[in-house]
Amino acid sequence: MIPARYSKILFGFIMSGMMSFLISGISTFRSLGLGADAVGAWLSGWPISWAVSFPIVAVVAPLSQRIVAALTKPENA
Repeated sequence: MIPARYSKILFGFIMSGMMSFLISGISTFRSLGLGADAVGAWLSGWPISWAVSFPIVAVVAPLSQRIVAALTKPENA
C-alpha cells in the first residue's frame, strides 16, 4: 500500500492519466475518424500525453487550489 503522504501526488498521477487518455482519444478520433488506424494512433499517442500532463498537473494543482480558496469562503464562516 502507498503511504497517505503521497495521496496528492497519486491523485494527480491517476487524474492526469485518465484525463490524458480521454482527451487524446477525443482528439485522435476527431482528427482521424473512427477508422481502424485511429485506435492504434490513440494508444501510441496517449503515453506521450500522459508524460506531459502529469508534470503539468503537479505544477498547476497548487495554483488551482489557491485560486479556488480565494474564490470561495470557508463553510464555518
